[in-house]
Amino acid sequence: MIKNRISYTEFSDWRFDVLKAKDSFIWKQNRKKLIDFTSGWNVINLGWNNSEITSALIEQAKKNVYAPMWSADPIQNKYAEALTNSLPKELYVVGRATGGTEANEEAIKTARSYTGRKKILGFKDSYHGQSFGTLALGYLPEYIESMEIAPLVGDFIQMDFPKVYGKKVDQKKILSEFGEKLDDLLSKKDVAAIVSEAGIITGWGTTYVAPDGYLSLVRRLTKKYGTILILDEVGTGFSRCGKLWGMHLENVIPDIATFAKGISNGAAAIGAMVTTKEIAEKTFWKSNLVSTFGWTPIACAASLKTLEIHLRDKIWEKSEKDGTYLLTKLREALGNSPIIEDINGIGLEIGVHFVKDGSKDQILKIFKLAEEKGLHLTGDNGDANIQLMPPLTIERDVLDKGLEIFISVVKSLR
Repeated sequence: MIKNRISYTEFSDWRFDVLKAKDSFIWKQNRKKLIDFTSGWNVINLGWNNSEITSALIEQAKKNVYAPMWSADPIQNKYAEALTNSLPKELYVVGRATGGTEANEEAIKTARSYTGRKKILGFKDSYHGQSFGTLALGYLPEYIESMEIAPLVGDFIQMDFPKVYGKKVDQKKILSEFGEKLDDLLSKKDVAAIVSEAGIITGWGTTYVAPDGYLSLVRRLTKKYGTILILDEVGTGFSRCGKLWGMHLENVIPDIATFAKGISNGAAAIGAMVTTKEIAEKTFWKSNLVSTFGWTPIACAASLKTLEIHLRDKIWEKSEKDGTYLLTKLREALGNSPIIEDINGIGLEIGVHFVKDGSKDQILKIFKLAEEKGLHLTGDNGDANIQLMPPLTIERDVLDKGLEIFISVVKSLR
């Protein structure tokens, strides 16, 4: 769709112009007020237009707004220290980027450079960015064929994600079978890296959840065969999954972690690739971590304040509590619905999976009806899932009102 001279994909079709936004609310151009259950897809974790973050950005803008790639503004150094201090001590060196796509590209280049291997392993129907390399991680060949943009980058392998889906599943069996396949792939010792989120697919829109022990298993096998573990924390980080970082869900330390989306709470474009000192020292001169606009001082100021708020207020604790509450309420109200196959999630990243027959029209109808009642939703638009991602700072009464609207709309379709 082309609207107001801007191209929108079918996946994110234009729905309205934003008049203003604050905390857990968005106002449309017609001044209609909507409760937001999207956070701009895990970007606005601390609420829309957080005043503390805005103030930090403005103060930095009065000092300096840009630093060339061969230099550093003091706020860049300060943020690099703060970000790495919040991570396991092994993750020590930062590659600057403008967003998740660039951060993941930096991670892939670093892994290939360090290992000397070429193959990269990803998961079908996962999303790690829009470049040719990151698309190759999760976009199925038939999708690429229909997009007419082939060929993508070579030497990428796609596995099925070991999802726990449905009401009666054997998690141990799913994990065991996945482990056997992964062991077989890695045993050839020609895979440079595996790229994964922390046990849940956030980017594609499915919110498929892996069995307990998934991260630990992947970490054990990657270490066994000398494969780099790249953990994409773009969607799982910044308290979204009930921990400050998704890696804390199983206390796994990756070789490389990437960050974006919630990193500045939407105040400025920024991403980061963080790796170990050993890997950085052996690759920095050949992995070409060059980014003209990576880590502008104003983006770093916004990101530093964002991280300070997460740490100060322990936002992840509220995220975990509200996520458990939301899952319980949804399962109680909709668990037996004939049009719903599953309700799952981690922290405040919740998926409501609908029966696939006629799903696209049904989901678009839910979006429309919910919006009429004052609730803003998003999801995969075709694979039968609605992804509930409210701001992590959402007030309980606002959460309840949004939940009431969502449940009433779904029930009306029975």
